[in-house]
Amino acid sequence: MRRAITSASPLPGPTAPAAGHGSDSGPARAAGGGARHGLAVAASPHARLAPWPHTRLDVAAARAAGHPPHPIRQFVLKTRSRCNLACTYCYVYEMADQGWRDQPVVMAPATATRAAQRIAEHAAAHELPRVDLVLHGGEPLLTAPAALAAPVEAVRAALAATSPRTRITATVQTNGTLITRGRLAALAAAGIRVGVSLDGGLPAHNTRRVDHAGRPAFGAAARGLRLLARHPDSYAGVLCVIDLDQDPVETYESLLAFAPPKVGLLLPLANWSAPPPPGPGRRPGGTPYADWLLAVFERWWHDGRHRTRIRLFEEIIALLLGLPATTETLGLTPAATAVIETDGSIEQADSLKSAYEGAAATGMALDTHSFDQLLDHPGFAARQLGRDALAAECRSCELVEVCGGGHYPHRYRAGEGFRQPSVYCADLQVLIRHIATAVQHAVTTAGRPRHAAAHPPAAAS
Repeated sequence: MRRAITSASPLPGPTAPAAGHGSDSGPARAAGGGARHGLAVAASPHARLAPWPHTRLDVAAARAAGHPPHPIRQFVLKTRSRCNLACTYCYVYEMADQGWRDQPVVMAPATATRAAQRIAEHAAAHELPRVDLVLHGGEPLLTAPAALAAPVEAVRAALAATSPRTRITATVQTNGTLITRGRLAALAAAGIRVGVSLDGGLPAHNTRRVDHAGRPAFGAAARGLRLLARHPDSYAGVLCVIDLDQDPVETYESLLAFAPPKVGLLLPLANWSAPPPPGPGRRPGGTPYADWLLAVFERWWHDGRHRTRIRLFEEIIALLLGLPATTETLGLTPAATAVIETDGSIEQADSLKSAYEGAAATGMALDTHSFDQLLDHPGFAARQLGRDALAAECRSCELVEVCGGGHYPHRYRAGEGFRQPSVYCADLQVLIRHIATAVQHAVTTAGRPRHAAAHPPAAAS
């Protein structure tokens, strides 16, 4: 039986993983375990700002307690570290971590080739049936059309040589302003689908999405989305960060004008040390984000026809029905995403950049470390512990199988780390309970919830 990995458990700090785990394993691997890694953590912001998990989690003890490593299945390639926009709320450029300033502007072809080799190595070692690739930035469409697909083609070639049974799904996440027929043709030819970030379907919803001169970007993004909508086979969907200042139903309905096959509604990246925007007229003890989302849910759930999928709602429904989660924002499924920066460094999910400078850093790089070694980094291993990584109140909560403690970055508190309930805990409870009631009513009255049939595939946020 697994024991809880708590701060009171005998887990004094990171230790080396078992010898032989990973192609570059060794008794004292830099940033992967052992004494050298312990020194690196002690000298980094991790020890001071996030002792859980970086100095309080003994990975070897977690393995012995019944937590095996789970392979990485999604690889985010930061092909560009700069963006043509300057969105005022961007977690990469405007929040705690400013590491982008030291990154090469472009991922070099040699770095993309090395990434492909490491991905193929990992896929072969774990006999993965599929890997998901996400081209990300910055703004990845700053790359010329002829070179857009090169990183994906490099991974395909590497897999063909070492893991031919592994298939690839690939997407590019863009702000939409640089979508052209030429870029869409190049991406379609390589089987790369396109996801777009937008804050709503009207100019008023997108006042925070501006270029470096402060000019609105909505017009260019809308043109790109209308063009993308004419190519449904290439259209992955739209990501939209919740803005309490905007009417929720109007935001949702306006996005439908771009015919997205899927909409991702994202809670703002916030935490206990940098709380979320309170919204207009917030009352003490209120749940404004749940209220906003439930207005959209009611419109979507009771719509007379299916017009799009909403990932957050479908994830909650699936988890309520006992199905596994396919994203890291809900549920207890182990984290399975690695980020490769333009300089070839290997990082955790870049949403952690909202917490503190260096929060996503691992000290690992493609030339010196395998992805198996990332699995034993305490920051990454903690995100694979499921219930045992959560705060005590989360472990005892009846909603834990659905909520999963909430999105990992939302749990952060400076000086303590990532072992608090989500800063959105109250909102998540209200949202989940409301959706559970709707699903139960649908099952009781019709035998099947209206939108539960289609479960969303994994996608980067």
